Amino acid sequence: MSRLTPGNILRVVLAFVFWIFVAFYVLVIGMGAKNKKVMLEGGLYAALFIAAVSISGASGAFAAFAVMGLSAVRSYMLRDLWLPRRVRKSQRGSMVQEHAPTPPPVQAYPAATSLPGSSDDLSTALTWVSSQAKQNKHRLPADTYVTILETCQMLDSVIDAERRHPSADARFEYELDAVVREYLPAVLQGFLAIPPSMVENRQPNGRTPNEELVEQTRLLLGQAETLHSTRHSQTSADLTTTGNFLRERFGHHQPGGFDFGIK
Repeated sequence: MSRLTPGNILRVVLAFVFWIFVAFYVLVIGMGAKNKKVMLEGGLYAALFIAAVSISGASGAFAAFAVMGLSAVRSYMLRDLWLPRRVRKSQRGSMVQEHAPTPPPVQAYPAATSLPGSSDDLSTALTWVSSQAKQNKHRLPADTYVTILETCQMLDSVIDAERRHPSADARFEYELDAVVREYLPAVLQGFLAIPPSMVENRQPNGRTPNEELVEQTRLLLGQAETLHSTRHSQTSADLTTTGNFLRERFGHHQPGGFDFGIK
């Protein structure tokens, strides 16, 4: 992917022609990208530049040039916002396939024997997700890091229960496999693939990538809670069924002897 496009060349030429206004470049970039943080930063540079110009003497000129230099450096660092890369057609297709969210499962569910992998594979997938979250904790929105770890912990409990006593429920196993192996990793990978300078940019749906991640991780936590409740409720029901059988068979002891449940 290259930045050498006619639009980018024109922007660079205009930036050099109007270099005298370099102190306002960050503000213009933020307004163009509709990024509030960048707009606030650019407004600060603009205010400092105006204040420096109002000071007479060498100190004012030095301060003004210092602000201009700082704004120029920040404009270069924010080049992803005003000098987008050109994506080739072949690369565009591969990027869409790589970052497109996995569609949710429809009504049909495969049989339990057709599910790929095992509980050990699911545990490995969860370990990868939690490891990625810990490594990129500083990039995740507030509370999202905790939400992801809580989701992994809850799903790990479900996987452990399935390992010890499989439920033999094809639909339940399919949902568990999809959340652990597809949805959760895809959400985290998709967010980490976005440059940090663009996570506050508004998308066509009006939301920022940060807001999308917060909502999607909460939805996944809700699904993990549902799986956890369903799995352990079934375990409790199975235990009650076993207890009913034992009470019926061995609950009445013969006086003065052993009762082997044989009538």
